[in-house]
Amino acid sequence: MAAAVVDPEIPVLTIADLGVLRDVVDGPAGIVVRITPTYSGCPAMQMIHDEILAAVDRAGLGPVTVETVLAPAWTTDWMTERGRRALADFGIAPPLPGPAPVTFFRTAPGICPRCGSTDTTEIAPFGSTACKALWRCEACREPFDVFKTH
Repeated sequence: MAAAVVDPEIPVLTIADLGVLRDVVDGPAGIVVRITPTYSGCPAMQMIHDEILAAVDRAGLGPVTVETVLAPAWTTDWMTERGRRALADFGIAPPLPGPAPVTFFRTAPGICPRCGSTDTTEIAPFGSTACKALWRCEACREPFDVFKTH
């Protein structure tokens, strides 16, 4: 039930596919769901918290506590392959596996989710949300978001 909660900013991703869902424990005091934000201050976390509570309630389970776990920090390496494919199918270039690039306001080179070209250019370091950058494909000339590698 908690694993099926979707990210409110990218509704094709569940919190499990995104890697935000850390753990679900059914203990003597009830269910404890542990989540980690993609970055501190992520505005989606309150809605994710509320949706987890609602999902557990709809399932007739409970009581439930949602805990935010900050360490270790979330990384795009926690995303599932299904989540990466869902991003690409949705038109967002998924993050590349491995460590984040060591450049300021730079994301890994984007692969165009529309035509597959690697001939792409970063337009802006921030896209529609703070976790994405805006790129343009030089082959098909279409703009697209790239999910930043963290």
